[in-house]
Amino acid sequence: MDRLRESLLEAPIIEKGDYHYFVHPISDGVPMLRPELLREIVIRIIRKAEIDDVDKIVTPAAMGIHISTAVSLMTDIPLVVIRKRQYGLDGEEPLSQQTGYAENEMYINDVDAGDRVLVLDDVLSTGGTMRAVLDALDTIGADIVDTVAVIKKAGPNQLDDSGHHVKTLINVRVEDGEVVIVDEHGDD
Repeated sequence: MDRLRESLLEAPIIEKGDYHYFVHPISDGVPMLRPELLREIVIRIIRKAEIDDVDKIVTPAAMGIHISTAVSLMTDIPLVVIRKRQYGLDGEEPLSQQTGYAENEMYINDVDAGDRVLVLDDVLSTGGTMRAVLDALDTIGADIVDTVAVIKKAGPNQLDDSGHHVKTLINVRVEDGEVVIVDEHGDD
């Protein structure tokens, strides 16, 4: 994970209220995402995630899309994107996403009871988005085979007492205006 590690150490930090936010190509699309970084991440996800017998990859819009699309292309597993727009389709499941700096409604389509899903996302920080997604998938009756976030911002989050486990590729914290690597191998 040399490219991911180095790119995080170089990431600028901005503040949104009391929230310290690192700006990174995986989580923000800024600066530009280099193919070698995306390739490294996708290979690591495929090696770390349980993908046998997975029916669908599920990812929240927007920054999980590029990662999940690449994993879908490499594994031939179909992709479902959780959208911030309501379509009113049969079986659409609403969820409330709450992050460290915003709250939105999101909607899941094309996931049914019994579907075996792999949930992918770019960053696990407050855990608000991931908690809402996993709870909604439980409500639908999907079988969550595995859950992976590329980057975890270390510290307490909303998943701590939820019974849900998220694998990560690398864990970081923001300290004195810089990204510090806490665990370069992430959580298994």
